[in-house]
Amino acid sequence: MQTANVPDLAAALERHVNVLAGDIGERNVFRPEALRAAMDYIVQQWTRCGCAVMRQDYQARGVPCANIEVALPGCVQGDEIIVLGAHYDTVRNSPGADDNASGVAALLEIARMLQARSPRYTVRCVAFVNEESPFFFRGDMGSVRYARAARLREDRICLMLSLEMLGYYQDEPGTQKYPPLLRYFYPAHGNFIGFVSNLRSARRLRWVVDAFQASSSFPLEAAALPWWVPGVALSDHSSFWRQGYPAVMVTDTAYLRNPHYHTAHDIPATLDYGRMAEVTRGLAASVASLGSTLDRPRLRTRDRRRDI
Repeated sequence: MQTANVPDLAAALERHVNVLAGDIGERNVFRPEALRAAMDYIVQQWTRCGCAVMRQDYQARGVPCANIEVALPGCVQGDEIIVLGAHYDTVRNSPGADDNASGVAALLEIARMLQARSPRYTVRCVAFVNEESPFFFRGDMGSVRYARAARLREDRICLMLSLEMLGYYQDEPGTQKYPPLLRYFYPAHGNFIGFVSNLRSARRLRWVVDAFQASSSFPLEAAALPWWVPGVALSDHSSFWRQGYPAVMVTDTAYLRNPHYHTAHDIPATLDYGRMAEVTRGLAASVASLGSTLDRPRLRTRDRRRDI
């Protein structure tokens, strides 16, 4: 699969984040013009790549909202679907560079890279609206609407990956925090990318982690945990769990690492675009390489990867 080199990809990711979190800034139904500007930017970027853009339009609190999607057909098992999603809205009073312009930027570039070679499965890249409060876990949450519609269509989604904050990394000890007890099993430095699922999605977690490790040397930590562990369900993947689909969150664990999380200081200058590019390239390569090994997945033991 043709992929950009890390410096070029880092520059592209930084451009996307600067537009979303810098030029546009806070984007939600309380700032409808900014929310519309973010929608338009995502559509524009995918249209320029030659992708056919689809929309799931609806209104929330009287404001036009839309999930934005491009589909890349699979070359072998096209009736089975992998959904890559990232939300483009922000909490109030935050420009949301890490949460979640970083995930949207990665989503835009992954779609572009996957065009170079059709993956085995059909891949749908979806920019979700209304992930943040007051919509989280409610009917007007964009991913709730999308997952419900997918279940009604009887879509065969074999994996959903939620790209939730991918840009903040620190090497110093003590820069990574955890929910209770997990700190005894995971590193104290916040320089890895996390793959997190509920217990029912554990096999899919192993499947995608194995593919990522085969595609990238970037450090990762993996955990399949009960959904009620703090932080485990706090993104769009939980909407797919509720519809019975397997889903995994890919995250820098921002609320346990990034001091700027959900504040006015979550600005583009705080992100590490080089490491973000490594993660993005690894995700694109791993999704393209996901094969028929789902029946007997195996988590490789290189470095310290654990699956609780």
